[in-house]
Amino acid sequence: MTILKQILHHKIIAIIRGADPGNALDIVHALYEGGIRILEITRNSPDALKVIQAVEKEMGNLVTIGAGTVLDGETAKAAISVGAKFIISPIVEEETIKATKQNGAVSIPGAYTPSEIVRAHLYGGDIIKIFPSPSLSYFKNLYGPFQDIMFMPTGGIDLDNIVEFKNAGAVAFGIGSSLVDTRHKITDEYLNNIKVKAQQFVVAIK
Repeated sequence: MTILKQILHHKIIAIIRGADPGNALDIVHALYEGGIRILEITRNSPDALKVIQAVEKEMGNLVTIGAGTVLDGETAKAAISVGAKFIISPIVEEETIKATKQNGAVSIPGAYTPSEIVRAHLYGGDIIKIFPSPSLSYFKNLYGPFQDIMFMPTGGIDLDNIVEFKNAGAVAFGIGSSLVDTRHKITDEYLNNIKVKAQQFVVAIK
C-alpha cells in the first residue's frame, strides 16, 4: 500500500508537537496501542529530526511517520532523509511541495481560502490541509466546488465533530492537542489516557 493510500485508509494523523525527545517513543507506543498508524512530528519540536529518525528506526514497520510545520524545501528534504514519509505545512509554499514530491514523499500543504487551495493543488499537493480548521459550514462551502481535491481539516477537530467533517467530505484529519497534549506530564496514567483517546477516535471514524 502506498503512503498516500495508508493515509486515506487510516485517516487520522496524530500530531506530536513539542514533546520532550525522551518521551516521544512512549507517546508513539501509546498511540499505536490505541490504533493510530499515522504520526506527525512537528518541525518546531525539540530535536525533531532525531525524533523522526528514532521513531522510524524502532517503529517504522508499524507506523508511518511524517514531518509537520515544514516551511521550506530544505527542511522537507532533511526530514525525508531521516525517514519522514510525508510532509505537512501550515502554508502553501511551492518549493516545499516540489522538494517533497521530488524526494518521493506525500505532500500535504496547508490552505484556507479557495485561491490557496487551488494553488496548493496545482503545485502538486496530494491532500490539502484545511488550516486553521474552519467551521463545519465553511468546510462544506469549500468542499462544494472542489470535490476533486482531497481535504484534511486540522486544528479544532475532536470527538464531538470528527464524524460531521467526515460526512462533509474530509478524507483525513490532523488531530493535535485533543489527542496528544504534550503540556501534560507524561506519566503512565497519561499515556494510558492517550491510548484510550486514540481508540475513541479510531472507532468514531469507522
